[in-house]
Amino acid sequence: MGQKVTLTSSDGFRFPAYVAEPQGKPRGALIVVQEIFGVNHHIRSVADGYAAEGFVSLAPALFERAQPGFESGYTPEDIEKARALMAKVDVDKAIADVNAAVKHVQQHGKVGLVGYCWGGRVAWVSAAKAEGLACAVAYYGGGIPSLSNLKNKIPVMFHWGQEDQAIPIDSVKQFIAEHQDLASSSFIYAGAGHGFNCSERGSYNADAARVARERTLGFLHQHVG
Repeated sequence: MGQKVTLTSSDGFRFPAYVAEPQGKPRGALIVVQEIFGVNHHIRSVADGYAAEGFVSLAPALFERAQPGFESGYTPEDIEKARALMAKVDVDKAIADVNAAVKHVQQHGKVGLVGYCWGGRVAWVSAAKAEGLACAVAYYGGGIPSLSNLKNKIPVMFHWGQEDQAIPIDSVKQFIAEHQDLASSSFIYAGAGHGFNCSERGSYNADAARVARERTLGFLHQHVG
């Protein structure tokens, strides 16, 4: 369904992105931000799925500055390599690349952003620092509780797994307590762990993924189109 395009960031850096377009007139656009595994098969399928719902969906390769062409699977070795690469990514430059992605699709209407895992953290940072977004959705964003000092400029929805070993649920509850304005759009899924939305991972939880997607689409319809 999709194709690869090349984007240019504000500092002149050129990087690839995967874009999937809907049939008919778009509702708007959506930036899909990757997990630590790159714009791999799963993230491309997520973009395809949102395109099928009417959104021009763009998944920028935000690890491109650290390692061109990177994408991986989910073996323990893959996870170790991806985590090491994540540590090399400059989040401020990633936000600049998000801005470039937004500019590429804003001709189609309002632009939302949904991010998973590392991309969930990018979603929260983007809500505070990126330009041109109408809303953001963060799925199990690692490190978000430690970024509680940020102030979102746009509406944000959060999806958390109650059994997430990477993000202690107590830190999530503390984050929600510190952002009462976001409490009504913060959801904790019983029995779900980290990566519960990814059908290619052992932590996939079909029920949690379905409910989170329904909520996300409702949120996007409200704020994007």
